Amino acid sequence: LRMATPCSVDEQGTTKVTDQQDDVSSTVQNLKLTGAQVNSSLVENGEGDDDTAVASATGEVAKAKKKKKKKKKVAGDDSTKESEPVSVAGLDKMEESGACAIVNGDGTESPEASHKKKKKKKKAAAKDDAHVMPKTDILLLYDGTYREPREPKPVKSQTYPPSIPVCELYPDEEFPKGMEMPYGINDVTAQQRVTSEEKRALERAQADVYNDIRQAAEAHRHVRKYMQTVIKPGRTMIDICTELENYSRLMIKENRLDAGLAFPTGCSLNHCAAHYTPNAGDNTMLQYDDVCKVDFGTHINGRIIDCAFTVAFNPKYEQLLAAVKDATYTGIKEAGIDARLCDVGERIQEVMESYEVELDGKTYQVKPIRNLNGHSIGPYRIHAGKTVPIVKGGDATRMEEGEFFAIETFGSTGRGVVHDDMECSHYMKNFDAGHIPLRMARSKQLLHVINQNFSTLAFCRRWLDRLGQTKYLMALKNLCDVGIVGAYPPLCDVKGCYTAQYEHTILLRPTCKEVISRGDDY
Repeated sequence: LRMATPCSVDEQGTTKVTDQQDDVSSTVQNLKLTGAQVNSSLVENGEGDDDTAVASATGEVAKAKKKKKKKKKVAGDDSTKESEPVSVAGLDKMEESGACAIVNGDGTESPEASHKKKKKKKKAAAKDDAHVMPKTDILLLYDGTYREPREPKPVKSQTYPPSIPVCELYPDEEFPKGMEMPYGINDVTAQQRVTSEEKRALERAQADVYNDIRQAAEAHRHVRKYMQTVIKPGRTMIDICTELENYSRLMIKENRLDAGLAFPTGCSLNHCAAHYTPNAGDNTMLQYDDVCKVDFGTHINGRIIDCAFTVAFNPKYEQLLAAVKDATYTGIKEAGIDARLCDVGERIQEVMESYEVELDGKTYQVKPIRNLNGHSIGPYRIHAGKTVPIVKGGDATRMEEGEFFAIETFGSTGRGVVHDDMECSHYMKNFDAGHIPLRMARSKQLLHVINQNFSTLAFCRRWLDRLGQTKYLMALKNLCDVGIVGAYPPLCDVKGCYTAQYEHTILLRPTCKEVISRGDDY
């Protein structure tokens, strides 16, 4: 056998490593003699002594030993250790480990050795490729799947019930993203948006806005996660709303118009679909057979999160809730840049009406409530102008890049149409209201309070009570009559039916679609 490394095999089958050991030994001996001769001459001339001679010889020996060690180390790197002879039985192991390669008599590598080398290279390449990550800002897969981002992580865990504001959980002020989705699976233009440097630059320019609304979304998730565990039959609606709003103010770290609640907590029951929150003195109690729509919002610097879910304790309503949730997710899937609003509504209606629910032995088709819609959202403006219908035949206006939308759907076992009913509790200053002269001093004072605490965000009578306002109903009516403030009474279907609601806020980013309010629950 011939070895590629500097080693040889003797007749007994042991391998010996060839080196310069004999030369090193002779060099050391010569150095010893040279040192002795030099020192002896120094002693004869009176310039040295025996101790000097011994020390000189010792130093030369030490240097020779160091050189010998270095040569041993070099020889060991190029071949096997010279202190341990390698047996023939160990050649196979050396060959597998790559310490030596068996070659043919003509100096070429054997077929088996080359095959093993290729196999080893393939394994190493596969291992390296497994650790290579694509260089992209977002992880989107165009086979219809997506990955929810997990970064950044909070520095500490939230308590139960929640007591740590979201801004303290993320002291670096980088808040988690929502669920990112591509605009189209087979749309080449949508795929190019992901890697376009121009689109990424546009996103970086809006980083502060995105971070504000993500902070509001994170606060919303913490609050609803807790409230879903404490909303139980037997509690009054005013108690549930007060607790939810208190935790929301704590999570968002309320600061007047810079951070706080975006609108009053909706807790509409059964046939009432939206815009109900209890006024002072309302002792309505949640029952086991009720269907309660919990709709509340948070905001940071006017960037609003509008998100809602439905609570039902009786399992007979499961299909009703499933129909509305599926319709909402369908609307989110269909939404996107250049999507026509009427097409989104048509798909929502198609999905919702495919469900049926059996209640007390009677089967009902789940109907979308045609005069309730999703909507675009602007800074300090819950309804920014565009409406997202939930039935076909709506407006052909298209969604645009950079817009925020609340995709919400309502399903009903009744007629599928709502009307104003019950006592009004929701109010909001008109966004486009200019200066209107007021004669009543109480109206001027109430308008000042509204401007300072709510501006153009929605509010309710309970919130005016909380601010210490009393005997304000006449002044509030006057503001509504002159057009400065708008009243939004509860919206109800026919009595005896049941309605459900699910809602998410989405952002049409330049590169992808982000469901900002998405959480682990829904």
